[in-house]
Amino acid sequence: MSKTKKTVIILLIIAALIAVIPLFTLRGAEFGGSDDAGSKVVSEITGTEYKPWFKPVMETWIGGELPGEVESLLFCVQTGIGVGVIAFLMGRFVERHKIEKDKKK
Repeated sequence: MSKTKKTVIILLIIAALIAVIPLFTLRGAEFGGSDDAGSKVVSEITGTEYKPWFKPVMETWIGGELPGEVESLLFCVQTGIGVGVIAFLMGRFVERHKIEKDKKK
């Protein structure tokens, strides 16, 4: 077996372990957001309940709180746009490097 094949197999096994181990080790764990943790700390320090300074823009537009699915969708869209911009710029840099390399020949 070639060295690259062994490396690929080892990396696949590591990736599978990274995906599977948390399923068993974090069973029953509860995860809270940073907003919740921050408001709890502010409430402990000040002794009063934390009240936000303003409402999120989307909540004022629709007149209520966004459902969790919509928040997740908007977050994924933002992520997709960011990844697209970064990938485009990296592609441009790679192509520029190739063109400059060919001009030097």
